[in-house]
Amino acid sequence: MSAPALCSGDWMKRFYRETVVEATEGGFRVLLDGKPMRTPAKAVLVVPTNSLAEAIATEWGGVPDKGEINAAHLPLTRLAATGLDRVVPRREEIIAEIAKYAGSDLLCYRADTPASLVKLQHDAWQPLLDWAAEEFGARLTVATGIAFVDQPEEAVSRLHGAVSTHADLALSALYNLTHTAGSLVIALAVTEGRLSAEAAFAAAQVDELYQIERWGDDPLAAKHRDGIARDINAGARFLALLEQARLRR
Repeated sequence: MSAPALCSGDWMKRFYRETVVEATEGGFRVLLDGKPMRTPAKAVLVVPTNSLAEAIATEWGGVPDKGEINAAHLPLTRLAATGLDRVVPRREEIIAEIAKYAGSDLLCYRADTPASLVKLQHDAWQPLLDWAAEEFGARLTVATGIAFVDQPEEAVSRLHGAVSTHADLALSALYNLTHTAGSLVIALAVTEGRLSAEAAFAAAQVDELYQIERWGDDPLAAKHRDGIARDINAGARFLALLEQARLRR
């Protein structure tokens, strides 16, 4: 018998006493009171590394006794479950959705004024575009103002190829990072170890942090920004815990 599907809504309170990790076919799974954890689609949650399984078990072990099980507090679990339930059956479609961001990457759209913001964007973003060109052979075009720019087909194709090297669970994190940052280049820089989570957040928030320096902050914007930081941190940690299993064999 298996544990109820995680985050399914059937169990709002902690219903288990013990979390244990065990090796199984295809990797490692988490047991709740001896029963294997399942995804919302009822698949057994099996991940490729012991490190990731232990981290997921720690998330569930951290839920207070009889406390509410809140999916927002289980980011690694959510990424793993998304990879199994949504990426595995739709791998090529998910790759295409991620790669599509190459055509509208945040780093390619720059302000033309004021000069201080222009410099901030250039200093934060141009080294990442240069890195993408060197690492993947993908040289993206930069535009200023509000004009949209069509990216070179070869560059888009190269980035599509870079995305496709990732394993299914890694694609779950890569999708989340790309969507959260608004930049495929930032997301790939995290997966390749070029950027830390903190540096990725700073790069994704150049415009917002500039506005805060000029006009100050407000509680709603700060809350939204904290959510972005949490999502980027979760994605970066998930990829690190996958270790070499982040790449497709």
